[in-house]
Amino acid sequence: MLNREVVKASTVAFIASFCTLVIELVAGRIMAPYVGVSLYTWTSIIGVVLAGISLGAYLGGLLADRLPSYGTLGVLLALSGLSALTIAPLADVVGDGSFLKELVTDAYGFEVSLMVRILVITTTVFFVPALILGMISPVVVKLTVKNLDKTGNVVGKIYAFSTLGSILGTFATGFFLIEWLGTRTILYGVAAVLMLSAPIFGGVFAGSPNRRKVVAASLILLVIVLGGLITFRDLVARPLTLTEYDHDKGYYQDYPESYRKTIFFKESDYYTIKVVEEWDSYHHVPIRTLLLDHLVHSYTHPTDPLFLKYHYLKIYDELVAWQMEERPRDKFLFIGGGGYTLPRCFDTKYPDARIDVVEIDPWVTHVAEKFLGIDKTKVRTFNMDARWYVMNCKEQYDFIFGDAFNDLSIPYHLTTKEFDEQLKRILKPDGLLMALVIDNVRAGLFLPCYIRTLQEVFPPDNVILITSSTGDPDEIEHDTCIVVASQKHIDLDSFDAFLDRLAKEREDGVRYSNVVSRERLARYLRERKVKPFVLTDDHVPVDNLVAPMFDQRFRFRKE
Repeated sequence: MLNREVVKASTVAFIASFCTLVIELVAGRIMAPYVGVSLYTWTSIIGVVLAGISLGAYLGGLLADRLPSYGTLGVLLALSGLSALTIAPLADVVGDGSFLKELVTDAYGFEVSLMVRILVITTTVFFVPALILGMISPVVVKLTVKNLDKTGNVVGKIYAFSTLGSILGTFATGFFLIEWLGTRTILYGVAAVLMLSAPIFGGVFAGSPNRRKVVAASLILLVIVLGGLITFRDLVARPLTLTEYDHDKGYYQDYPESYRKTIFFKESDYYTIKVVEEWDSYHHVPIRTLLLDHLVHSYTHPTDPLFLKYHYLKIYDELVAWQMEERPRDKFLFIGGGGYTLPRCFDTKYPDARIDVVEIDPWVTHVAEKFLGIDKTKVRTFNMDARWYVMNCKEQYDFIFGDAFNDLSIPYHLTTKEFDEQLKRILKPDGLLMALVIDNVRAGLFLPCYIRTLQEVFPPDNVILITSSTGDPDEIEHDTCIVVASQKHIDLDSFDAFLDRLAKEREDGVRYSNVVSRERLARYLRERKVKPFVLTDDHVPVDNLVAPMFDQRFRFRKE
């Protein structure tokens, strides 16, 4: 049987651990819009939270010996609740990194890499809440242990419930709370639970009846305030509805060039999803921009499915048009949906084609259907992990588009030799596998390793590199590249001639594909400072390989 004091202590330990793990899981989403989600992000989060808990346990032990009272416990619970309320505002203030630029780069001339930036932001935002929550357990143990003969029994029960709180906090947050409530609402809830626990477990209700009434009124007021904050945020800061526009009246032509409005925001199980409507002053057209976490994934024209803003999409378009000139091809597979820009375009250009998209996040598909025009197409979507789909696929495709990689968050299991072998199995003998890779071409390590991996699966001469900048990789600092592979020999002369004809037909005379010759590609791989190696399921250090991109994209330089 558990006595009353042990039950009380176990409940407090459960609540504190539950809230700690909720905050730790939410931290990844809080950081994502600013620095992406990578090995470095989670390494910093886990390390900072553990450091806070560790120091908190040490300081909590000292505090428990000096001020062993339920009042002390109540103060710690209240402070931990207040610290949870600071997480979102602090992240908004320091997340863009401008404070680091002003404090370090502008003042002292030091460059700040992304890894340092992630660590500093994570420490600033999450260290104090973890520290205060870490102080609670030693105080709870001190207040509960009365008989030294039963210390092990009591402490074991308290820590068992503490661990149970951590487990439930992990599962509840990862499986349900983030998609249901969103990160900031979860933080409001954590703050409310901790602050409500402060008077309950801090001995406040042991006072006079009048004192209890004041405390109860204060708690009700706290709940009302928190509820008001949540409601205000949902109604004002997170618009979830789409305005219906009368396109016949040319409403878009009336937009000022500075027009920009968020028309959708949602935190799904996989991403923080945002759709922004704005005016593209370069092309003079209205566009809807899809952002997943920190990265823009697509620009979509609401009424023109043939609009392609990104150069790499135009490279895909040129490759497909070239192959279609040889013979009709009718089976397309996209690994990664994003804004469905290219599937929507190809559905219009090739009405007889069957276009399949594997997109892991159902909410991304829902957004594309509601806001980006994919509902007006014949595109089929499979909401599952791409590797699982490919493993179980029983048919073959003419084109496979790898569009699941971005610059700071690469699904490593889709980069390996084993996965490429599975893709080869479902690719027709004369089909093309085309994958988008974003890397620092001159100094990056991921691009050469990914090419080397494909050369292990496909004939090396049948793996080619196409850039949107120049045909010489050594002249490219940063680029979005298309790596193409096939079981059949790729006739680069034929493709070059096709591009010349296509450029003459265009008003601007532009050819978007710049093919790196086979000889130049071989020299590029051979001259890397770090010899490219094959990525396998047992060895695929993707986050380390794209680290040079981290430095290039997010390093602050003194102007």
